[in-house]
Amino acid sequence: MKKKQAALIFIFITVLIDIIGIGLIIPVVPALIKEITGLSTSEASFFGGMLAATYAIVQFFAAPILGGLSDQYGRRPLLLASLIGLGLDYIVIVFAPSLIWLFIARMISGLFGGSVTVANAYIADISTPENRAKNFGMIGAAFGLGFVIGPSIGGILGELGTRVPFMAAAGLSLLNATYGFFVVPESLATENRRPFTWKRANPFGTLKRILSHKKIVWLVVALFVIYVAAMPLMQIGHFLRLKNSDGQN
Repeated sequence: MKKKQAALIFIFITVLIDIIGIGLIIPVVPALIKEITGLSTSEASFFGGMLAATYAIVQFFAAPILGGLSDQYGRRPLLLASLIGLGLDYIVIVFAPSLIWLFIARMISGLFGGSVTVANAYIADISTPENRAKNFGMIGAAFGLGFVIGPSIGGILGELGTRVPFMAAAGLSLLNATYGFFVVPESLATENRRPFTWKRANPFGTLKRILSHKKIVWLVVALFVIYVAAMPLMQIGHFLRLKNSDGQN
């Protein structure tokens, strides 16, 4: 029971860190781009949006691959690798000397940001029919909390320096990886594993299978619309904040 509780805490923190990573960069990256390149606020905000898009595109292709690999090798090693990869992403941003390094970092983050897929699989492995809804609800709570904490941390720590939020995020990711290494057990029994295949790792095939379930199509559409509506509003808010800051200077 204690091992399951420790695993649930680990999964919650893993998803939380993953989502914090999305929101963390929004208030800070335009200022960081300006610092690195000397671009105007509008140009820096544009490239900030491109960095966010880079993360999302890479994650779209990487998430099914991580899920498939976890089916073959187990959830634990993929979750730990994801956290270490996210820590590496933040460290690259801390020392990034140019814009191209920021794009490289966001690609690394997108590659390992599919940890949410593996986290969901872990929850499915350890849940019973009685507590499955509660455990998956915890994942939803981590999403919501991450989208609140991420931009908040980015804004507060960003006042200390444009790279400070990424130092904090790197430390958080690596600390959680250390916690998971020593505390969290594997959830997928050897007899339940299956070989990795590229057919199942195809994101378009996965999307097609999801949309074939008529009962959840509109739920997927609703979530898509929510995220499409939320992200531009966040980008615009921080663009105006940066613009006002320029005016005061």
